[in-house]
Amino acid sequence: MTLKKDGYVPRLMDDGLKRYLSIFGAVSLTGPKWCGKTWTAYNCCNSATLIADPKGDYQNRRLAMTDPTLIFKDDPPQLIDEWQDAPGIWDAVRYRIDDTGKKGMYVLTGSTTPNREGFVHSGTGRIKELRMTTMTLFERGISDGRVSLKGLFDHPGISFATQDAGLKDVIDYTVHGGWPGVMDMTADASLEVAKGYIETLVKNDISFDGVNRDPAKMLRLIRSLARNESTVASKRALKRDMTEDPDDPQIADNTLDDYLSVLESLHFTDFQLAFNPNMRSSVRVGKTPKRHLADPSLTAAAMGMTTESYINDLNSFGYLFEALCVHDLKVYAMMSDGNVMHYRDGDGNEIDAVVELSDGRWGAFEMRTGAHEVDEGAKSLLRMDTKIRGQENGRPPEFMCVICGMTNAAYLRDDGVYVIPPTVLRP
Repeated sequence: MTLKKDGYVPRLMDDGLKRYLSIFGAVSLTGPKWCGKTWTAYNCCNSATLIADPKGDYQNRRLAMTDPTLIFKDDPPQLIDEWQDAPGIWDAVRYRIDDTGKKGMYVLTGSTTPNREGFVHSGTGRIKELRMTTMTLFERGISDGRVSLKGLFDHPGISFATQDAGLKDVIDYTVHGGWPGVMDMTADASLEVAKGYIETLVKNDISFDGVNRDPAKMLRLIRSLARNESTVASKRALKRDMTEDPDDPQIADNTLDDYLSVLESLHFTDFQLAFNPNMRSSVRVGKTPKRHLADPSLTAAAMGMTTESYINDLNSFGYLFEALCVHDLKVYAMMSDGNVMHYRDGDGNEIDAVVELSDGRWGAFEMRTGAHEVDEGAKSLLRMDTKIRGQENGRPPEFMCVICGMTNAAYLRDDGVYVIPPTVLRP
């Protein structure tokens, strides 16, 4: 009998969380605030302690700060929510696991990553860390899941009609975002929630570690990151955007690094690392990661966009659509212990997303909004495939795919490139 909440919508993380609890003594579930971590943990736990609960003048927090073992319960798995408010819990959990030798004892959830320097032990081998994010189209019920990401590595023959998707539909589900609390809202209403999320973050959350930071500068940085969504933005460009007046002194490198680190600690940003297909060093491969905001709705909100404004600015929407696809691919790939990266070389050639499995096989993805852009995306993939195959030690993709928002079919082209809408994908 778990503490499952009424109205809980199943998450892809559910099975993975249960699996890792059977392997490790504890699981640390991280991710942005309000993405559903606590309810997901409730779904597999038999007891819970909420460290941020204000009852009894924050009694749970005071007990944990005095002696973390005072909050432990005898009905595992036990959820310990917002454990970072009493960082000593980490070492106490690790010691309890070592002492009992049991599996599946605790689920730790938190929305910030505390400074680990004060921890006696990293938790390696005892505590498995899992990153959770907002809901995918499959979890939101928008994707029917007829095409498996992992299944594409087996080269299936795909050919079926899908529901027609107009531009307004694609924009709606993209800007709407995957926050569990906005599922019943319209896209523009959900954007208002995302705006409030950003306002709260810059006013209240950015000094979580006791360091005072300028909310205005942080807001300008967030807007700069949103403006550069799905691109490789240099630190020089970010610093320029953080300077309000051209005559003001430029932001120092260490200040920018600190502000970026805060957003990372709050799980407000996510990295898409660079991929190297093992070609010889004569091919210069980019190493700079792409930064994404935690949910597409945050990008749209930071830019001050609406569904209507995106209809009139399809170039900007193309980057947001790519962000949605990468967001979902990362969750789907994680279910198979895979990673999502991007590729770019010194000649300006790029691959929007690379999904690499643990066995080294990888698939290449280009994202396109309209069906008229599919040929362009396929040509880009085929050009890169030819280049990689022509290099010594080049490791070609297992498959190539264009994810297209407005296609009315999922199929395999004669040139071997898949065309799939995001509304049919699943892990």
